Amino acid sequence: MDRQMYHYAPVAKALTELKEKGYTTDFNLQEARIINNYTDFVIEEVYRYEGETDPADEATVYGIKSSDGEKGVFVAGHGAYSEKSAAMVLHQMTIKDRDQKEE
Repeated sequence: MDRQMYHYAPVAKALTELKEKGYTTDFNLQEARIINNYTDFVIEEVYRYEGETDPADEATVYGIKSSDGEKGVFVAGHGAYSEKSAAMVLHQMTIKDRDQKEE
């Protein structure tokens, strides 16, 4: 069973918190890398922002780590979940259990 971690925070706050934790790469600029090599990534953090009045304001901020240790973020807006998008790939991936030991 997948363990889901959601921190409800505004997108800007989520990005600031993740940057402070070392997530410095903007994986939105490397979407093809995620799509083509999704097995090289693990989701470590998920921040979800729900618009107070408009569902189109919803966004998910992923804190992800590559197999070589590179940490970064991917921000998926409401319309980002098309069939061939990195957002859809991340949405379907397993989220790392916080208690899971580093290898």
